[in-house]
Amino acid sequence: MDFVETQEQLMLRQAIAEIAAGFGHEYYAERGRRGEKVEELWEALAGGGFVGVNIPERFGGGGMGIYELAIVCEELAAQGLPLLILIVSPAIAGSIIAKFGTDGQKQAWLPGLATGARRIAFAITEPDAGSNSHRISTTAKRDGDVYRLNGQKYYISAVDEADQILVVTRTGIDESTGNAQLSLFVVDVDTQGLTKQKIDMEMVSPENQYTLFFDNAAVPADRLVGTEGDGLRQVFQGLNPERITGAAIGAGIGRYALDKAADYARQRKVWDVPIGAHQGIAHPLAKAKVEVELAKLMTYKAAWQYDHGHDAAEAANMAKYAAGEAALEALDLSIQTHGGNGLTSEYGLADMWGNARLLRTAPISREMILNFVAQHSLGLPKSY
Repeated sequence: MDFVETQEQLMLRQAIAEIAAGFGHEYYAERGRRGEKVEELWEALAGGGFVGVNIPERFGGGGMGIYELAIVCEELAAQGLPLLILIVSPAIAGSIIAKFGTDGQKQAWLPGLATGARRIAFAITEPDAGSNSHRISTTAKRDGDVYRLNGQKYYISAVDEADQILVVTRTGIDESTGNAQLSLFVVDVDTQGLTKQKIDMEMVSPENQYTLFFDNAAVPADRLVGTEGDGLRQVFQGLNPERITGAAIGAGIGRYALDKAADYARQRKVWDVPIGAHQGIAHPLAKAKVEVELAKLMTYKAAWQYDHGHDAAEAANMAKYAAGEAALEALDLSIQTHGGNGLTSEYGLADMWGNARLLRTAPISREMILNFVAQHSLGLPKSY
């Protein structure tokens, strides 16, 4: 792993930063408050070929990796534009389909993901399963040329922007363990028997969360991705990119908050000197800067490992944990640095709190990450 990014990667950072700066956080926040989408931003990114940087070249993508997609996520968030659709569509769905899809499935879906013309949501979490994928209860049963899906999915991002949903289902039970045997299906959003219910959220975001209900929804058998019953292995091909790109968004939010705090602390004067001259302001912000940079290091270590075929699970989980903590701390300190101004709409900080706080909980909670590290990194007995 080289700690100095390539010229191509640096150019990618600059290009995304320039696009993002042309929109800015106010655009993002206003669209979120009005319940509108950020289609102009998406089209600008897609027009530059940036939403499919990790999709293989033979399908029209950039032929790069999760490292480069993480750059896109980070640089957008650093301008106050955190986009969850980049996590679920190119990172999760794109990675899984590219790895396990048939030639026909890849031809059908990857070119659209590469150009941004197609977006695929990802549905795994359930009200009664949460982080325990072994207990998924949404079933898919073969019925001739179709599978019939029944069950419920919860907190599914950006369904209203997507053309399809990659749905994780239970197609059997492992008799030796009692765990679900999982299978993945690409389901059209307008499939008969699928209904969508928006979840009211307090976050300021143009991206919505949904509950999905499957009532005997018929999905063609050729929409099965990979091998029936082997879905857990396939899911993890997408979950590490999910953690990495989520961590990149966290690092970007941390940068956004600290840039605003430092700028304010350099200019705001009380008792004739900038408030940034006081260690009570400077030291907490410096510490937050250290934490954000450490989170970035682990994020790009995980991305490098994933792209080079190494086991990235430990680094991806650690990156997600570190970035979630660093983003929230940096944002809180930035709000504190601004005093009362930190809570106004004008300064664009308080309305980012929901996005930063989300990263402590999703796509995987910090408690489950600590469980992973305790068990797999430290060799401690399993606690759950």
